[in-house]
Amino acid sequence: METIKLLTVRSEIAAGTRGAGMGIDALIVASLDQKSTFFKEHKVQNIDDVNNILFNNNNYPDAKHIDGVYTMLNRVSNNTYDTLKAGETPVVLAGDHSTAAGTISGIKKAFPHQKLGVIWIDAHADFHSPYTTPSGNMHGMPLAMVSGIDNKENAVNNPSEETVAYWEDIKKVGTTSAKIDPSDVVFIGVRDTEGPENEIMKKHDIRNITVDEVRAMGTQAAAEHALEKLSGCDMIYISFDVDSMDPSISRGTGTPVEHGLTVEEAKDLNTILVSNEKVVCWEMVEVNPTLDRDNVMANNAFKILNETVEAIKKKSLLMVS
Repeated sequence: METIKLLTVRSEIAAGTRGAGMGIDALIVASLDQKSTFFKEHKVQNIDDVNNILFNNNNYPDAKHIDGVYTMLNRVSNNTYDTLKAGETPVVLAGDHSTAAGTISGIKKAFPHQKLGVIWIDAHADFHSPYTTPSGNMHGMPLAMVSGIDNKENAVNNPSEETVAYWEDIKKVGTTSAKIDPSDVVFIGVRDTEGPENEIMKKHDIRNITVDEVRAMGTQAAAEHALEKLSGCDMIYISFDVDSMDPSISRGTGTPVEHGLTVEEAKDLNTILVSNEKVVCWEMVEVNPTLDRDNVMANNAFKILNETVEAIKKKSLLMVS
């Protein structure tokens, strides 16, 4: 029985650089180069994007293309919800990281009475809002979206009324209230944050397992520590941004940051984490082949994707038996 469904999201409207929408196709090319039938073996549901709005003038400097982001979050939320209600495990392959808020919203919509924890493997905290963002790029905002956090006390911007109206609507995608408590987020590898995000992390005592800690503890212990921090949650979602990995591997992502994970560390962490029975969804984002050479990032990312999905399938078989 099929347990995995791939949700492919080619949206890149919330990124600061172009090309992340091509990441899924780069992964498909990588799979072919590696003589894999991965994308033939699994159900694939493509979620239509609105990337054509990139040709229009952006009217929302503090939340660029927020109108399109709102559309995409609803589409991703609904498809995630439908997948979970059908008894399948969504594996989401997305362009820019903003649509992760749609994934989380869909999970919460499917299981409104269960407490959701998030493991965010990323170089960035992604807790900005239109009030605090230094760039206006909404791929830095998904965790604030699903936590319902404005962080006005650390505001550096004064967003327009229309921007604020869209932002309020975004916070209600899937469910009208917050999807997660920020204290139920565990970061792995975060190393590039701004002051307003640091205040949120401090206020809510958000654990960040650094790259150095991963190496000191080992991937097994680091993963177990992350899961233990979320022991009070009923279900867990894992988001893997490829910029959590070190740029020496590849610069095929929009916002590379030095001193990241190795491919092996990323693969080990993800495969260990998804083997936990509470994990209901896994996501990979921000592969950008236009910033790469010889499709190196996608080839490494596909190896991680393939092994992570195999770990999910193995878990499913064990749970059935």
